[in-house]
Amino acid sequence: MTFGKIDYINLLPFHIFLKKQPLSNSFKQSISYKKSYPSKLNDRLKKRQIDAAFISSIASARRGFKTINTGIVATKEVQSVLVKVGSYKQDPHSATSNLLAKLLKVEGEVVIGDKALKLYLENPKDYIDLAKLWHEKHNLPFVFARLSVNRYYDFYKRIGERFAREKMFIPRYILNDYALNRGVGAEDINSYLKNLSYKIDAKAQRGLRVFLRAARLFKA
Repeated sequence: MTFGKIDYINLLPFHIFLKKQPLSNSFKQSISYKKSYPSKLNDRLKKRQIDAAFISSIASARRGFKTINTGIVATKEVQSVLVKVGSYKQDPHSATSNLLAKLLKVEGEVVIGDKALKLYLENPKDYIDLAKLWHEKHNLPFVFARLSVNRYYDFYKRIGERFAREKMFIPRYILNDYALNRGVGAEDINSYLKNLSYKIDAKAQRGLRVFLRAARLFKA
């Protein structure tokens, strides 16, 4: 079994969760070799080079994937999916974020991930938080990614649903390590993760349907 890893802070709780599970060492080791950025994992899952991954919401709606109600959900703001005012440049790493900016009619440079979080914390007034803008417009959460599967669906469903139910504690040494490597304070990481939910509940599902419907109309 091969799982594609997005090595962003937003999925740090999931990777800590996986390490605690009674899974084979070969499976755990394979995750490190299959890590990449979101749009690359979209392509790898489509080509069946990996069995499962958290992939962008827009890509997860394609035929052929089975999805699980576990994902990356911004309940209101997110701080790591941004548009920089005064410039225009798409982020090649996220199809969903680029499309969301277009649907919200926000022009500027799209920035995602840990780099975006660092920039936002340094100069929040220079950026528009796309999840916050989405919530203000629709009063709904925004689902950035869904756990999507090619093979071993029952296995990943158990893993994903168990993770979404648990409240993960992040050891201080791991927080400090991420803080050092990503240039973001440990307490800032804790605060950031409080913006996120990993369970795609009924309200998040409504938000996802609104987004996917708007995406279809946009491309029509």
